[in-house]
Amino acid sequence: MSVEGRLREVFRDAGVRGWVHARPVTGDGEVGFGADDPVVMASTYKVVVLAAFCRAVDDGEIDPREPVTVHPDTRTEGPAGLSALRDAVTMTWRDLATSMITVSDNAAADAVHRRLGAGRVQAVLDDLALTATTVRGGTDDVHRMLVQDTAAHDVATAFAVLTDNNATAAIRALDPVYGSATTPREMTRLMSALWRGDVASPEQTAFARQVLLAQVWTHRLRAGFPGAVRVAGKTGTLGAVRNEVGVVSYPDEHPVAVAVFTHAARAEATVPRADAAIGTAAYHAVAPLREPEPHAAR
Repeated sequence: MSVEGRLREVFRDAGVRGWVHARPVTGDGEVGFGADDPVVMASTYKVVVLAAFCRAVDDGEIDPREPVTVHPDTRTEGPAGLSALRDAVTMTWRDLATSMITVSDNAAADAVHRRLGAGRVQAVLDDLALTATTVRGGTDDVHRMLVQDTAAHDVATAFAVLTDNNATAAIRALDPVYGSATTPREMTRLMSALWRGDVASPEQTAFARQVLLAQVWTHRLRAGFPGAVRVAGKTGTLGAVRNEVGVVSYPDEHPVAVAVFTHAARAEATVPRADAAIGTAAYHAVAPLREPEPHAAR
């Protein structure tokens, strides 16, 4: 069976629509399945913010060790990181960026995003010619749209509507025309550039790699690559949308960037089959691109 056929089967069996792209971080070759279709970013937009943060540190616009206090009355809601805490917290900018990636901390992401400004984030997209990628604000902006579109009183109620299969509200954040959007191909281009060091200095490239490798969620990309394989990644979840972008590194082989985006047929808050499909699809996309590093081939 062809790779495309395997991917179609994986998504069908999981009850999701899926889009995939994989490419070597260095070198040629690619595997794609709907690779140029517009998709909803969800929290994968935080990789763009990470890239912009690294550049701002390189340019001396942000001191990564500067402490900043995030207050509970101003921080974005969410299930993890500062979003889940009740009191004011003081951290450095680089620790906020770390929490933004490792646990997908919404409050930390919005604090870093506001500090950078939309121009800094857009500059990363412009410099890498990511013309199909649009970051329309941060997570707090998504939450405001959700509350408006669901006619809810608060964010928690809005998310409850997202998990109701009988709900009929039109949700802009779930439509790549209105929300932050990208394509699988553009996300692997970003991940490859960031991993190679084309986006930031060697020091900040090392920082970006470190935090992406430290992401705590193992139920998507990493589920497809057990054992000694290193998987760096960033998940994205919004209602029926479940995504992950990352870099997969087998021992003594060239790393491969991979992006998997899905939209489940049902809107339950937990859909394990959709999560597992991301790892399986990534495995099938990466497998044809595996290649030993030169020193390993001798």
